[in-house]
Amino acid sequence: MEKREFILRVIIAIVFLLVIIPVILLVIQRNDFLYGITSVAILATISAGVWLSFYMGRINMGQGAYALIGAYTTAVLVVQYDISFWIALFVSGFVAAFFSILIGLPILRLRGVYFSMVTLTLTEVVRLIAIALVPLTNGPSGITNIPLPGELSLFGITIIPDFATLQNSKIAFYYLAVVVMIISFAVVHRLVNSRMGILLKSLQQNEELASSFGVNIAYLRVISYAISSFLGGIGGAIFINLTQSVYPTTFQVADSINYMLYTFLGGLAYVFGPILGAFVLYFSWDMLFIFKEYQLLIYSSIMILLMLFLPNGILSLRLKK
Repeated sequence: MEKREFILRVIIAIVFLLVIIPVILLVIQRNDFLYGITSVAILATISAGVWLSFYMGRINMGQGAYALIGAYTTAVLVVQYDISFWIALFVSGFVAAFFSILIGLPILRLRGVYFSMVTLTLTEVVRLIAIALVPLTNGPSGITNIPLPGELSLFGITIIPDFATLQNSKIAFYYLAVVVMIISFAVVHRLVNSRMGILLKSLQQNEELASSFGVNIAYLRVISYAISSFLGGIGGAIFINLTQSVYPTTFQVADSINYMLYTFLGGLAYVFGPILGAFVLYFSWDMLFIFKEYQLLIYSSIMILLMLFLPNGILSLRLKK
C-alpha cells in the first residue's frame, strides 16, 4: 500500500504541475516553455511504449522508427488525401502497430543485446525508406505546411474546435498532448495490473518456465510490442502536427536512445517513470545550454552519476521518516 500511495502522490503532483503551469505561462506569454512541456507530454507517450517493452523483458531501442511511421502516415493522409487529423491520428497508431507485428514476428525471438541491436537499426532503416519513397514522402525535402487539426464534432455538436481558429493553438496542442499522455499511461497501468500484465511479467523473469505452464509467449510478445508501437505512432503524429512539418530526420537513432533513457531515469519499476524521466531530461538539457561546449560533457556526467546512485530511477527515492 505504501508503494501505491507514493506513486499516486507523484502522479497527482505531476498532473497538477502540468495543468497549472500552462495557464500561468499563457498569462505571462511564455509560449516557448509551453512548447517544452507539450513536447514532454508527447515524448512521455512515446516512451510509455518503450517501458512496456521493458516490462516483457525486451530492451526496445527502435521506438523512433514507429514514431516516424506514425508521423509520415498522418502527414500523407492530411496533406495529400485531405483526411481529418483526428482520423489520421488513430490510423497512424494502427499503421505503426501493423508494421511492428510484421517486424516483431521474427525479431521478438531474439533476446538481450541481440534484440536491442536489431531494433537500434530500425529507425535508420525507416529514415532511409522515407528518403527513397519520394512520390509519397517527398524524399529529403519532407512534408511541410501540415495544416492544424480541424474541428471535431459529433451530431452537430463541436467537441474540439478548429485549432486554426483559436487565439493560441499552442495551448490546444498542450491539452491534446496531456490528455493523450494520461489516457496512454492509464491504459498501460491497467494492462500491467491485469492478467495479461502478470503473464508479461512472467516473460521477463523466465520465458521457458512460462511456456511450460501453457503461456502463449509468442502471442504475448507480439501483442505487447504492437501496443508499444501504437503509442509511438500516435506520439509521432501529434508531434509533427505541432511542428507542422516532417522530415526523414524528425526522429533519429538518438531519439530512440533518449526514449530508453527517459524510462531508465524515471524508474523501470514504475509505470509512470517515463513522465518524470522525460520532464527532467528535457529541461535539464535546456538549462545546461549556458555551459555551451561543455553542455554534453556535464549532461553525460550527470546521467552516469544518476545511473550509479539511482539505478532504479528517481521514483525509487524514499524520504526517511
